[in-house]
Amino acid sequence: MSDLTANYLSGEVVENEIHLSLVELCKACSAAEDQVTAWVFEGVLEPAGNGPRDWRFTGHSLRRARLALRISRDLEVNPPGVALALDLLEQIAMLKSRLECLGSA
Repeated sequence: MSDLTANYLSGEVVENEIHLSLVELCKACSAAEDQVTAWVFEGVLEPAGNGPRDWRFTGHSLRRARLALRISRDLEVNPPGVALALDLLEQIAMLKSRLECLGSA
């Protein structure tokens, strides 16, 4: 009899329709407020609202903030570098998607 190994994935389903305040986003991704504020000013996150007290972040922002935190911590990258890395990762994902579409045509 063969030895079967099961792999399990864990994750969270986050709706894009949720709206988090700055404090809630910071708690959800374990980031400091000044760090999230720096990401906003670098364009990493795009909240709705006029200022930090009024900012509202979507589920997409939560996913980006978690990835930004990983890049920042693991690679010791500053906020402008995080913005560049995330932009490049999005471009890579878009190009992969386009290649898959062309490959199936």
